[in-house]
Amino acid sequence: MTKIAVLGAGSWGTALAIVLADNGHEVRLWAHRKEHADEINQTHRNERYLDVDIPKTIKAFNNMEEAVKDAEAIIVVVPTKAIREVCQQLKNYISPSTQIIHATKGIEPGTLKRVSEMISEEMPDFPYENIVVLSGPSHAEEVALRHPTTVAVSAVNLDRARHAQDLFNSENLRVYTSDDILGIEVGGALKNIIALGAGISDGLGYGDNAKAALITRGLAEIARLGTSLGANPLSFLGLSGVGDLIVTCTSVHSRNWRAGNLLGKGNSLDQVLEEMGMVVEGVRTVKAAHQFAKEQGVEMPITQGIYQILFEDKNPKDVVDELMSRNKRQEIDDISGVLIERYSDK
Repeated sequence: MTKIAVLGAGSWGTALAIVLADNGHEVRLWAHRKEHADEINQTHRNERYLDVDIPKTIKAFNNMEEAVKDAEAIIVVVPTKAIREVCQQLKNYISPSTQIIHATKGIEPGTLKRVSEMISEEMPDFPYENIVVLSGPSHAEEVALRHPTTVAVSAVNLDRARHAQDLFNSENLRVYTSDDILGIEVGGALKNIIALGAGISDGLGYGDNAKAALITRGLAEIARLGTSLGANPLSFLGLSGVGDLIVTCTSVHSRNWRAGNLLGKGNSLDQVLEEMGMVVEGVRTVKAAHQFAKEQGVEMPITQGIYQILFEDKNPKDVVDELMSRNKRQEIDDISGVLIERYSDK
């Protein structure tokens, strides 16, 4: 039995805590608000975020020092915008031997840092190579119901990734390892942008053909940017790439799809965020990816169009019309070139 602290009592943090408790670990769940922690301890429910019973063995805390005391592994599952603040607290209570695993999908606007890089910056004494990322097609609602799910874990230090694999792997959650932490994080973050687009398309009533095209060409954009940063292009054909993209673009469980759907139906971004009442990671990631694409000189027309809808008040239908009237081109273009260049000598 391993002592594990899960930082973040939203839907995903709660679902992962349930997985770990089912695996026989001692699990402590940290919540930002005291009343939230009290609700979990008293009712064994988390009504705002997840409609399931929480195992009584999971103990919730509002005090971080108490939550992480003697923890052998710490799972960071807070929104991207809260990562730095949480890590500034966490660094006071953690040793380099502790296992850190993050399950947050996003990129920080302005700095363009991935979550593992943000954690490393705020906790410089903790070795970057020991930070593990967990990502993949995994809606919290289904994981908490013990539905079959697969995810990937990745770290520079593969021993750490394998340890994380051992912690989470179960009869309901199959965990694969990867040595491409950059690709795993980029794929997990950027798919939220395309999910916003899929929701917008559905909100406009465009149907399955349009959504299939959006997902396919969206994957090309993700891979184009990811490979420009040094990711393994094959990572985008895996669980944290096409797998996560499919589930996030096609499920009503997806916050990003739901937000996009409301945008497609004519709601403003402020109206959407107010109605959602929860963090929509794709909104922040659009800003970061739009900036990334400019700096890297990478063509990302879908991302650019969604940026215009979100932050320049452009009409969604006008954006779709512009995407459909772009210059004709060959489908298999720069990504195939990257693959050929990378693997022709192997």
